[in-house]
Amino acid sequence: MKTLRIKCDADGINIAERTIKKGGIVIFPTDTVYGIGCDPYNKESVDKIYRIKNRDYDKLFPILGFSKSVLSKIVIFDERSNKIAEKFWPGQITFVLPLKDEKLKNSMNLENNVAVRVPNNRCALALLERCNFLIGTSANISGSGSFTDPEECAKNISDNEVFLDGGKITGDRESTIVEINEKKIQIHREGNISKEEILNLF
Repeated sequence: MKTLRIKCDADGINIAERTIKKGGIVIFPTDTVYGIGCDPYNKESVDKIYRIKNRDYDKLFPILGFSKSVLSKIVIFDERSNKIAEKFWPGQITFVLPLKDEKLKNSMNLENNVAVRVPNNRCALALLERCNFLIGTSANISGSGSFTDPEECAKNISDNEVFLDGGKITGDRESTIVEINEKKIQIHREGNISKEEILNLF
């Protein structure tokens, strides 16, 4: 399959949106690394990303959303996650939250929780404004490094229909992953936003 590599402009976003809605796979820039995504409700597309990344099925994918209000249609925010999201979104916080959308449990092989994020990247947000939700995992083979350079990413990943080229990404770390259980804040991975910055909100 030949990948269509296009600029992240109005025409590029239109093409990427149509591709996703037809079940295709798109690589796009985020505020941390290049991501690879699809419609999370399309089980065949989700399975294809597992194959492209050579990723174990027990490693679940996160969902990117256009905004907290959009993501609140599929997950449950409590008082603490609301407060953290208000401070840091769009940005480099990923939440693990209770899932309330039964269709996603089937298409993404989920049980009770899912990781969600609103990325702070103009290109990603323009695409999410059209699609609302995307699988949003790093565009790399599992176990290898993530890509911030589009040239390197394009050389190493194939079998996707569209590559939205947003140039080099200047982010230097991945997002911080936060889960809140019984009002306790757990940090599963510390990225650009430190545990201290999060705890200082309370």
